[in-house]
Amino acid sequence: MILRIISAFFFSLLIVACSSQNHEKLKVSSSTWIGYSPLFYAKEQGWLKPFNIELLNVVSLSENVYLYEAGNSDAFVGTQYEYNLVAQKKHSLMPVIMFDRSYGGDLIMANVSIKELQETNSTIDVYLEMDSINKTLIEYFTNKYHLDNKKIRYINQDQTQISTLNAKNIKHPIIVVTYIPYNQVLQKQGFKELVSTKDGLDIFVVDAMFTTTETFHEHKEQFIELKKMINKALVVLKNDPHHFYESVKPYMNNISYDEFNASLNDIIWVNDNLSQELIQRLKEVAFPTRDLI
Repeated sequence: MILRIISAFFFSLLIVACSSQNHEKLKVSSSTWIGYSPLFYAKEQGWLKPFNIELLNVVSLSENVYLYEAGNSDAFVGTQYEYNLVAQKKHSLMPVIMFDRSYGGDLIMANVSIKELQETNSTIDVYLEMDSINKTLIEYFTNKYHLDNKKIRYINQDQTQISTLNAKNIKHPIIVVTYIPYNQVLQKQGFKELVSTKDGLDIFVVDAMFTTTETFHEHKEQFIELKKMINKALVVLKNDPHHFYESVKPYMNNISYDEFNASLNDIIWVNDNLSQELIQRLKEVAFPTRDLI
């Protein structure tokens, strides 16, 4: 019996070693977002290592783009905004794996009401990640609520920096463009939600993994396995949410279990079986679906 156990152990090690050696390393960069949590779960469970996949965690969507453009990652995750931004330089860039659709997960918060913003004569400070979907959200918001004539000062910071703001210590009007899980911290620090992709922002936002055609063909098997891992992680999330939460909590700004569950209501998983309606919406925003795994 002991011999069987020892043999099985070394056999599993051999499989891992052979699997890793047969693949060139695939580096994937990801920012902190509830919709990317299946990647963090896969990493914590040790699923990535046998296929020589490395997950790089960054603090912002824009940093994620910079890392990819500098050649420090082979694929990155983001929204259609980041995709279109990078695709202008890398023409063979394509979405390969879908994650989610934002349904309240991207939002605008402030230390004053919309009415107060409209009536103020003070300069309005807007904190956001400039080279990200945040820019689209604030442009839509200022246009819809007629703030275009206001004096607005844009302050480019990542979400970790932004989440240190405390509304109680700020006397002038502040707008924050953010997303889950950072909104949980900001809410505790006195900021209130004004609008979101569920209510007040009629903006279609999806999250996916992107790479070039060349990289996809070089690492096709790894991308296919990664998609399987994501699907498997979501099954765990459904059947054992507390275990899933405990695994990804360090990547989710250490929000509570209740906050984590509440955040899940702000996205819609679209990792599998895209509806015709969703495919049509993706076409409308020039988001190709042909090569999705």
